[in-house]
Amino acid sequence: MPSNTAEDKTYYKTLTRKIFTTVVVVSFMPLIFVSGIILYHFQTAHSSKVCSYLEALVNRHRHDIDMFLTERENNIHFLAESYNYPELSDEDFLQKKLEILRKEYGEVFSDLGVVDHNGHQTAYAGPFRLENANYASAEWFQKAMREQFFISDVFMGLRGFPHFIVAARNEWNGNHYILRATVDFQAFNRVVRNIRIGETGSAFIINRKNELQTDTSLDISEDSELYRGLINQAFDAQSKVRISVLESRKTQKRNLYVTGLLNNGHWALIYQQDVGDAFAEIYRTWWIALIVFTAGAVAIITMAMIVSRRTVGRIAEADNEKEMMNQQVIESNRLASLGEMAAGIAHEINNPVAIMVEEAGWISDLLEEEEFQESENLEEFQTSLGQIKKQGLRCRDITHKLLSFARRSESQKQIIKINAMVEEVVGLFSHQAKYSNVRIVTKFAEDMPYIHASQTELQQVLFNLINNALDALRATGGKIVIMTGCEDDMAVIEVKDNGPGIPRADLAKIFDPFYTTKPVGKGTGLGLSICYGILNNMGGKITVASSVGIGTNFRVFIPHQDSGPGTVSEASSAIGKAVTLTH
Repeated sequence: MPSNTAEDKTYYKTLTRKIFTTVVVVSFMPLIFVSGIILYHFQTAHSSKVCSYLEALVNRHRHDIDMFLTERENNIHFLAESYNYPELSDEDFLQKKLEILRKEYGEVFSDLGVVDHNGHQTAYAGPFRLENANYASAEWFQKAMREQFFISDVFMGLRGFPHFIVAARNEWNGNHYILRATVDFQAFNRVVRNIRIGETGSAFIINRKNELQTDTSLDISEDSELYRGLINQAFDAQSKVRISVLESRKTQKRNLYVTGLLNNGHWALIYQQDVGDAFAEIYRTWWIALIVFTAGAVAIITMAMIVSRRTVGRIAEADNEKEMMNQQVIESNRLASLGEMAAGIAHEINNPVAIMVEEAGWISDLLEEEEFQESENLEEFQTSLGQIKKQGLRCRDITHKLLSFARRSESQKQIIKINAMVEEVVGLFSHQAKYSNVRIVTKFAEDMPYIHASQTELQQVLFNLINNALDALRATGGKIVIMTGCEDDMAVIEVKDNGPGIPRADLAKIFDPFYTTKPVGKGTGLGLSICYGILNNMGGKITVASSVGIGTNFRVFIPHQDSGPGTVSEASSAIGKAVTLTH
């Protein structure tokens, strides 16, 4: 980032920060806004989808479990209604019915029994020795005697392992009796265990007393209040499924609970899953979004830094070029003023020089008279007058050349002898070359054609090329070779020096306006650009070949008059030929 002063550096650093901040803010605002909206809608939609799915799942399994219990209840009701008490009290008959049930429904029924109104089991079919068992004090018996159909809670009972009873009440001889069946706990448990989703999703059944009715790996004792609240919610909702998100006191984790009633409201089916597991897809999406957002943020910040630095760098370069252009314009105006002043001085000098030459001629005529012929100093007078006249003519010639270069506005075309024009311009640099230890060698081709162009403009082109060559050789001295010739209907002027040469990187820019490698004040950067413009307008071109340490060779091509019919007008109007750079 080019800059000249500490104030400039501070300004450009501040500008860089402002551009960087603007780019980052403008880029991040839509990114955050759009990402937030997309993630919000995705989270809402996915959460609704998960909850709807779990609600449908629990409803379906609740229906399956209720159907399971209803079917078992219907099985026992059918037996109670189809056969009377004496038939059912026959243990062989009862055993056959048990076998039929097992054959039809598998190992769902463990045993069958008939219990009279006193709680005494009068008949039993099954693998356990429960004949003559007395259930008078059993809670399930007391409840079964009050209802037509009854399904008990899971309890240990006389057999010592979990089970529950399906009972149907009937009447014989004015007394009630009960046909009961024990449902295999493991078979019932498998129905509930089928509800598993993810790594932590599982279901279990609980009664109103907060007692498990199925196996589960969860310890619900420490969260009894939580489950009691869930059961109350389920009972309040009746047939509806309730979905809640609560924090477990034991694990300190938030869990998703889906609750629905079973067994005519005596039980509740509870599905429990860790929130992180239930909404894993949402969290995964959040993580992916965060990674993408971070990558986007890094890319935005990186690009903001690059863009801000490059932009400020170009602004700084433009400011420097503007400043340099202002300096060069000032320098150009100064040089223009200096040229006008030089023209005025040359004009003023030309008048006394002309008078001096004229007076020297008059004195020379006087010396031819008889009275001066006998003077002893006649020869010295004549020699001095000749020297005065010679140097006066020389001064007049120099002032005429200065005036021709100063009056650049005069661009009228005329027929020009190339060799004479080149020799005239070279003469202007004879003393300058001598003082710079530079030898100028001219090699003119014979029979050079005439060209139709502005002599002052061609003089300016040649003047700039020779002046640049002298500047290149000023420190070390050397040789400048100026040659003329013809190539392909073009007159060619070649200016070659053995100076330090031009670096390859600068060759493509030397014809650009205001481009210069000289220090400020030593050059305007307009010389070669003016040469290019003048030759381009003439229908000619300029080429350059240069090697560092060897030297530089400029070749000027100008359409000449003898190139064909109508070539004077054609050559002067052929505009737009490209400049050829030879590396």
